[in-house]
Amino acid sequence: MDAELSITTIMRHAEMVAHGTEIVSSMNDDAIHRYTYADAFRRCRQLANALDALKLSADARVGTLAWNDYRHFELHYAVPCSGRICHTINPKLFLDQIRFIIRDAGDEALFIDPQFLPLIESIQAELPSVRHWIALCAQSELPTSSLPDLCSYESLLAAQPAEFDWPTLDEQRASGLCYTSGTTGNPKGVLGCHRSVVLHGMAQNMASCVGLTPEDTVMPLVPMFHVNAWGMPYTAPMAGAKLVLPGAHVADASRMVDLINSEGVTYSLAVPTLWSGINNYLEQSGATVSTLKRGVIGGAAGAMRLYEDMDRHGVRLENGWGMTELSPMGSYNRILDRHQDSDTEAGRSQRLKSGQPLFGMQLRIVDEDGNSLPHDGEASGVLEVRAPWACSAYFGAGQEHTWFSTGDVATIDPNGYLQITDRVKDVIKSGGEWISSIDIENVVMSHPGVREAVVIGVSHPHWSERPLLLIVPEEQQELSPHLILKFLQDKLPKWWIPNACEFVDELPHTATGKVSKKSLRDLYTHYQWPDSLAN
Repeated sequence: MDAELSITTIMRHAEMVAHGTEIVSSMNDDAIHRYTYADAFRRCRQLANALDALKLSADARVGTLAWNDYRHFELHYAVPCSGRICHTINPKLFLDQIRFIIRDAGDEALFIDPQFLPLIESIQAELPSVRHWIALCAQSELPTSSLPDLCSYESLLAAQPAEFDWPTLDEQRASGLCYTSGTTGNPKGVLGCHRSVVLHGMAQNMASCVGLTPEDTVMPLVPMFHVNAWGMPYTAPMAGAKLVLPGAHVADASRMVDLINSEGVTYSLAVPTLWSGINNYLEQSGATVSTLKRGVIGGAAGAMRLYEDMDRHGVRLENGWGMTELSPMGSYNRILDRHQDSDTEAGRSQRLKSGQPLFGMQLRIVDEDGNSLPHDGEASGVLEVRAPWACSAYFGAGQEHTWFSTGDVATIDPNGYLQITDRVKDVIKSGGEWISSIDIENVVMSHPGVREAVVIGVSHPHWSERPLLLIVPEEQQELSPHLILKFLQDKLPKWWIPNACEFVDELPHTATGKVSKKSLRDLYTHYQWPDSLAN
């Protein structure tokens, strides 16, 4: 039979098989909100009625600026299942970027966490498409605001019935819009459809990937505005798993550990900095996380010692790779029995790979002329992808991709394991040979005295470019640039070892938390190599 793959099918499935399963939210005021999938989807029907009452157009873009909580979860269903487009906006972006994104998307309504109201008030006059402003709070919590006719989310829902006739939607209908962080130029919109969301969730839930079950309790530390918390608002209900939404305080490791323990979290998702914070808290406090068995680490490469430390805490970290344009997951490194020997160099190397492609995701690497390169684990080229959940074109752009060029440099081994070695714009070309900045950073981060490290290519009079290592050292460590470079001597090819190392108090970061290598390259454009290393 031909049945449409729509987000509505996820909602109906979860209502049937997991109606009593909980969604738990940690709120800004430290309160815990607790209800079931049945409760959530009843409120989604009220919200869908409210969207109609606001007279939003049939394919309206509806913007959100919010953390991970139950109201944001409801928007992820009511908006697309009513036929409209849920546009998640990263409130941590620069103000000019937020202004551009809302204008480019043409959002008709904005649903805003109260803490972000001042931000939107400052640009309200420059957002002509927005007709409705809704604060994600109760009427009693509604602050005074200059936004015209600002209403509270709860009063909006209270006026509506709990019955709604969900429309039958074409699976190719647009469902969600998320913008890239725009490290070069303006952010670009990635428009997903119902079919892509469902297929992405099904691929994630295969046993060789994330593989959630109804016995899991899932806590995404990554925000919903980072490509739907890496898919979890859809993937977890699809599996009938309990969902724990941590709110705004994800960087508070103590709170997160308490939440893991109180709710029995079994699986979590976070970037390396958040996992590192949890690891440090566990080490210093002596606390445990007995229920947490697995977690995915993504967004950037983690240091091997972080994986080993979390192993000792009983948590198996598994790499995931993806990007906004892939909705977002492209590959996953599920740790199998045959990979358990991480004490060997081969085992550690396997652990740090980005994993095998999800079913449905095609990968290839190509040279500068577009020729395919072998999957032998040695050949390195630009990574290109194809998948039902990869964007065919950016929002508002006419040019469509046959294969999407990720901008990553990678290898693929004979078993299909992907290893990201650099970004095309970050790779260092020294004397005609490529040097991977990521590989150097991974080795440097294994040193216990290093808190943060980055490698950039800097102009060199003889070699065209050479790697410069910049380090934020741990406090109270007996460390020097000379000792760091000596530490690298037997761990990297000799010609890869940076020509110099500089200690800095902090590194610049983008709005999404990644180290801004572009800013560093600009800052060190005229760097003077030490005389002894200039030749």
